[in-house]
Amino acid sequence: MATWTSSRSLLTMLLHIILFTSLSRAAKVMFTTGTDVHGVTRELAANRYPALYTGEYGDCMRGKSLFSITKLDAAYYADNMTIVLHMDGTSNLRNESLMMRIAVDAYGENRFDMIVNPCSLNIASLCPVLPDVSFRAWVEIRVGPQQIGGIPDIAYEIPDFEGTTRVQFFANSSRQEVGCFQAVMKNGKSLSHAYVIAPFMGLFTMVAIIASFFTAAYGISVPHMRMHHAHSLSVFIVLETFQAIFFSGALSVNWPSILVAWWTNFAWSAGFVYAPPFVQSINSFASVKGNAGHGGGLGPITINTGEDLVGKIYGRSLMARGSFDPNDPWRYEWGGDPVAPGLPLPGTWTGFPATLAAIGIPATDAFVYGLLWFLIAVALLVLAVVGVKILFEGLAFAGLVKEDRLAYFRSYWVGFLGHAMLRALVIGFFMLMTLAIFQFTIRVSVGAITVAAVVFFLVLVGITSLVAYGIWCRTRQGTFSIVKDRAVFYRSKWRILPILETRIKEHRLNINPVFSIPLYRLRHDDHDDDYPTVHLDQPYVKRFAWFTARYRRTRWWFFAYYLAYLFARAAFLGGAGSVPSVQVYGVLALDIVNFAVSVILKPFEGTRNTVMGVWILSLCKILTTGISIAFLPQLNVNRIITTVLGVVIIVIQGFTIISLIILIILSALSSRLSLLRNQEEFGPRWLDKVRIRYFEKMQTKAQDKWKPPRRLTPKGEIKEPTPPSEPHFSVTGVRRGSKIEDDFDDSTVYDSQQSLREKGSDQSLTGQPRDRHSQTGSIRSRLSTGSLPRTGRASRMSWSSRECVDPALLERPDSTLAKRLSGITFTITPDDGSSMMVRDNASMSGESTISHVRPQASYRSFRSQSTSRASSIHEKATTPTPTRETFGFPALNRPSTLPEAAEPDE
Repeated sequence: MATWTSSRSLLTMLLHIILFTSLSRAAKVMFTTGTDVHGVTRELAANRYPALYTGEYGDCMRGKSLFSITKLDAAYYADNMTIVLHMDGTSNLRNESLMMRIAVDAYGENRFDMIVNPCSLNIASLCPVLPDVSFRAWVEIRVGPQQIGGIPDIAYEIPDFEGTTRVQFFANSSRQEVGCFQAVMKNGKSLSHAYVIAPFMGLFTMVAIIASFFTAAYGISVPHMRMHHAHSLSVFIVLETFQAIFFSGALSVNWPSILVAWWTNFAWSAGFVYAPPFVQSINSFASVKGNAGHGGGLGPITINTGEDLVGKIYGRSLMARGSFDPNDPWRYEWGGDPVAPGLPLPGTWTGFPATLAAIGIPATDAFVYGLLWFLIAVALLVLAVVGVKILFEGLAFAGLVKEDRLAYFRSYWVGFLGHAMLRALVIGFFMLMTLAIFQFTIRVSVGAITVAAVVFFLVLVGITSLVAYGIWCRTRQGTFSIVKDRAVFYRSKWRILPILETRIKEHRLNINPVFSIPLYRLRHDDHDDDYPTVHLDQPYVKRFAWFTARYRRTRWWFFAYYLAYLFARAAFLGGAGSVPSVQVYGVLALDIVNFAVSVILKPFEGTRNTVMGVWILSLCKILTTGISIAFLPQLNVNRIITTVLGVVIIVIQGFTIISLIILIILSALSSRLSLLRNQEEFGPRWLDKVRIRYFEKMQTKAQDKWKPPRRLTPKGEIKEPTPPSEPHFSVTGVRRGSKIEDDFDDSTVYDSQQSLREKGSDQSLTGQPRDRHSQTGSIRSRLSTGSLPRTGRASRMSWSSRECVDPALLERPDSTLAKRLSGITFTITPDDGSSMMVRDNASMSGESTISHVRPQASYRSFRSQSTSRASSIHEKATTPTPTRETFGFPALNRPSTLPEAAEPDE
């Protein structure tokens, strides 16, 4: 107890010390009063964040400034209408008086411009400038509403404010510019949240990867496994969506700053995960050094030629930012740092270098950096596949899972590993081609260009050869021919649609043609009619499912076309940056052609892949590239309008991402149905019908049979009007009522009937006469009681007269009529018109009409009813006629085979 008391006292003392220290530090913060543009006066802290402030800064004279700057911070405080400039550094000027120009640009227009004399502002270290003497300039300028009226209030709230602050120095003796530095302006709000959005997107990507993997690994029938795998969302489409959004910034146009910040959230999909150690290592290999030059729109770079000419001439360059002094009462935390080597000048958002600079990667490092992360991703993929193999082997050995769980994958895991690596190469093909071609246009480092050339050749030739070999293996047993055809455009109810002339003749369709276009088709004829289709050919699926599995039976070759499209798009994005108009219009034309071809061919077997890969992603590419035309430098569109268009692009790409996330979730749910396809009991029960419909639709799509449009009918076929529905009824429930025999024990019934049998036998042996004219022994009574089956007499009691008849009569056979009336008879009439007799409880299937022959009660049983009922019976005392009643049973929609049954013929 004493120990706890002493520990608590020590902890309390420590907390007091921490609190006192914090209060002491807080006490050093200076406060001042200020009045804003609306006339409101308030007390303001010196370390508060301003409305606009600078970030990274760089030399805007391409390394020729005669100053070394360690700190360049500028800000505008809207709460007291003050502009603050803080600059530290040195210069090699010798006893030179200067003039300074401070300019603030926002959204392409000059919002503030002032020329000041350092001597008039009491900046002694700049009046005059002495060589190798550090200077510190602190300028605080009060402005009025007229001077800052050009900056709208909304600029302080818009994410990723687009503006720059430029400080220029002019020598009074020569009246020439001797220094220029530019810093980007910020307002503290941004759409760049890569540390939050990137893991979120990566999580959904992992869900898509897991769903795709298990649909491919679960099962024993290769064609059946492929069919279920084809309906899961493709990981290639998921990552292609992210890559398409990020590589939109590869167009050489003047982007709005908000778009560049938005794209940083998807840089990880292209292999750009910022890691300072990687950047520093690659900088030396790619010959990125210092911050002294600028060339070709690629930002400040220095070619490693063995000597720094700028350093020899001027002796200064940008240096690291000055240290932060926590004891300074006027300290602040919003300042920027010098721009990293190889990055463009802050405040410029032109082309792919600006997109890469937003994540801190120099353009010259792009290919090597992306290649490095691609190899890391492939290594992680290999470890994941091997880890799953080891995990399930261990679980099976420990008895935690069934021995045959994922048995096919565990037996052929090497083949799955090869497919996974080839699929990874397909996913990274567009990224590697774009970065390699972009590296060829830079021509800075011989080492980087050599690596890019080797990888470009290996990837392009390797994947093209594999796809060509796969197509040859499938088509080598047949012959190719070029056939003539026509695309006939016909008028539907709302629009004009195309259809092939061969389809019209084959299905004898009635259409109203508007015009037609002649075309030629490449046709392949297989000489072997018994040769299995591409998705039923198990050896072929095992070898080439990595590029054919998700496509339709008649579009299995579509990836060969799509590979050519991706390469052409990469060539425009990576190699045509020097001619922006050609690049933009070329990419737009490619995207439109690809969209038209994809819509016509409908290559994917799964609906979700079609929706995302054919429609949503293609339209996103077209709209993004089309709007980007307004950003071309020669058009010189107002930057405010440019920002608005950038927000429109963000909305389009945002809806694309939302649609992708929804489809990933749906794909995960449908993949669960596929993994539980062999379970008879499935819960919840209401989802069982959904599962059955999903499997039936999956099997139908696997056959890939062409169906005419709904409004087109074959020639000679006239649609008959639908006949009116006839009166009918359906049984919704059956309730069992209590019976008389429920009140008796079965043994009692059996004993009573057995005693009657023994008594009848005794009378027959003594020769006593029987009363054959009694009512109980009449033929009418025997016939009427024959409606109960003979097998039910030992366990069922009835009010019929047969219970009171002479026991000897029980041994007599029934008449033919009695036999015909006994039991329950069903007459089943199927749809084809044939009939079939089913006795007792026969099974029924399909849509049938059942005629139920209801046996009538006996004469004696009628006498026990009411007087009115009995009188009507006495008036017509004839043999009762059975009545016929018709029941309608709906068809039972259930697949005739289990999901894992043999594949349907195609």
